[in-house]
Amino acid sequence: MNRIGDSELILNADGSIFHLHLKPENLADNVILVGDQGRVEMVSKYFDEIEFKVQNREFKTHTGTYNGKRISVLSTGIGTDNIDIVVNELDALVNIDLEKRVPKKEHKTLNLVRIGTSGALQGDIPVDTPVLSVTSIGFDGLLNFYEGNEKIGNDNIREAFKKHTNWNEKLANPYFVDASKYLIDKIGEGMTHGITISAPGFYGPQGRVLRLNTIDNSLNDKITAFNFEGRKITNYEMESSAIAGLSLLLGHNAITVCSIIANRIRKEYSQNYKLAVDKLIKTILDRLTA
Repeated sequence: MNRIGDSELILNADGSIFHLHLKPENLADNVILVGDQGRVEMVSKYFDEIEFKVQNREFKTHTGTYNGKRISVLSTGIGTDNIDIVVNELDALVNIDLEKRVPKKEHKTLNLVRIGTSGALQGDIPVDTPVLSVTSIGFDGLLNFYEGNEKIGNDNIREAFKKHTNWNEKLANPYFVDASKYLIDKIGEGMTHGITISAPGFYGPQGRVLRLNTIDNSLNDKITAFNFEGRKITNYEMESSAIAGLSLLLGHNAITVCSIIANRIRKEYSQNYKLAVDKLIKTILDRLTA
């Protein structure tokens, strides 16, 4: 095996991975991902005990036990660019020998569950309800930098979407990637299952206009109207496509569940979204460790 160069796999002086400041022994196989570092405590407050804490920049990790099972919670910050760092470094921790700088012979699979917040794109999805992203659409273009897109599939729905929206070629080529069926079955009972867009920004990429017009001011209307074999696009957020896509290519299970804090169609916003997020956290902890 070829040794991975020092500039490609960067380690800190203590041997921890560059951005996350984690060593392999600090990470559990079940990992909850949250965007906001303040939500790490919202998850870890339910742990039976916390054995390890670390933070570097927006990347904050607590590892402990829940229901007698080891679990980690890690904040990613906002955006698929941060997810590129997080998922690649998590994979390196479990599937690369950091001392020898070569991939391990035996692959380890992580379970990655993102708990987030999101805006609904269908009028019949109430605020404060969870939506599970069965399929994620990447408007960000991140996965286009990696080989292996043939593993992602979903070519038919992608082409139907591009035709329906008259997709502007100035934008990144969207990709469609499915969540882990294992985690859908383990976590998703009773939740709304949908198609989620990961946008590379909060304003223009999600159709919000302040002082700059968007390149296609009817795109959100087209997105809401899109229907592929009875499936509709349910919500916007900013990370799920990269989590699902990189995890698929690297051999991990991944899923995103978001609490709807705004309905973009009805122009409604949650009166107290933190209560709904807290309830969702407890539900996922119970189901993930069952």
